[in-house]
Amino acid sequence: MSIRNKMSPQFAKLEGGLFSKVTKADVGDSYLELIRKGIAPMGWADPFYPDGKMPEHVLRATIECLQTGAASHYTVPIGNPELRRVIAKRLKEFNGIDSDPSRNILVTPGSDSGLFYAMLPFIEPGDEVMVLDPSYPNNFLNVELMGGKIVRIPLRESNQYQFDIEDFEKRLSDKTKMILITHPNNPTTTVFRRSKLEALAQFAVENDLVVVVDQAFEDTVFDGIEFVNLATLPGMWERTLSVFSVSKGLGLSGFRVGYVVADDEVMDVLYGACVNVLGATNTAAQLGAIAALSDYSFVNKYKEIYDRRRKLAYDIFNSIPGVSMLMPESGFYSWINVSKLGDSSEICEFLIEDAQVAVNDGKTYGHEGSGYIRVIHGALTNEEHAIDALLRIKESLERLAKIKGIAD
Repeated sequence: MSIRNKMSPQFAKLEGGLFSKVTKADVGDSYLELIRKGIAPMGWADPFYPDGKMPEHVLRATIECLQTGAASHYTVPIGNPELRRVIAKRLKEFNGIDSDPSRNILVTPGSDSGLFYAMLPFIEPGDEVMVLDPSYPNNFLNVELMGGKIVRIPLRESNQYQFDIEDFEKRLSDKTKMILITHPNNPTTTVFRRSKLEALAQFAVENDLVVVVDQAFEDTVFDGIEFVNLATLPGMWERTLSVFSVSKGLGLSGFRVGYVVADDEVMDVLYGACVNVLGATNTAAQLGAIAALSDYSFVNKYKEIYDRRRKLAYDIFNSIPGVSMLMPESGFYSWINVSKLGDSSEICEFLIEDAQVAVNDGKTYGHEGSGYIRVIHGALTNEEHAIDALLRIKESLERLAKIKGIAD
């Protein structure tokens, strides 16, 4: 009898690539093996990966922590006090959120653990959680691991991937407890407009729902689009848990530093169990994060690079017969409709073999992701290498279009 039979059903069904083929970028070693074979990693959402890129002032702060020996010691489990003060300052300046660093902020070992922990106190078996589809894969898996039920809210390309509040209203039940959104949305890059978020806030207040918002990509929003923090809308502070990261916009993925922001009634509970569930975040990484968040002007340069590359990706992919995409509104990736060329999983395998480029299968991001691929145009520091990888994808998809009989 397999020991899996003794596991909870939510965990027993998981596969980590030891006994089956798993191509998801963040599961097992399969993605690293592709890179070792010379495959361009345009499916790993880590800015400029695999090249090194760190602002000088962040590097200095991290090295100093190592040299003084401070890195060998714990910080308090809720996070370095100075880091929490710096975060509170940023929340005020960047997010319009007034917070007390000793009551409203919890530093976490990355935003993935922060997202899971933000949900954990609320979800009991059978609780329904409204999740946008497509969206970040962990949004779906977290609900399942906690024994909750996923209620999918579709995002449609025909509506520019903006949600319709009617889709929430008609799926509401007496078991609905939480709304979970990623904003800006990953993988569609959508920045939800104020009117949409105001309607969602009203819906949450009227139905007494908890809202968890993952804002990992908030730093990089283009074209002057207003970014609204849901927690700042009327009635939302006391029911919203906002999850942040230094991985994406600040390009410090390896530091594994995130933070959760919430009302002190919620935070009192999170503080109470954080050492049991999360442990203390890496000491040296927190010192580096202090430097990064104290002066994050370097993000402007990153944003220029992403802006240039998103426009190039838009031109490239929309020039391919049977392929289309909307202009990315945020982040450093493109969400591409390849449904006319065939099955998205098969296309991803084809691109590995034919273009020597690894991308993400849209199916990973929900039911609505079938027929799409996600391409990380923010991978690779060298601009020529990044452009070359995009052009190789173009050439391969053009060949596939000819095979399908839809090429010009």
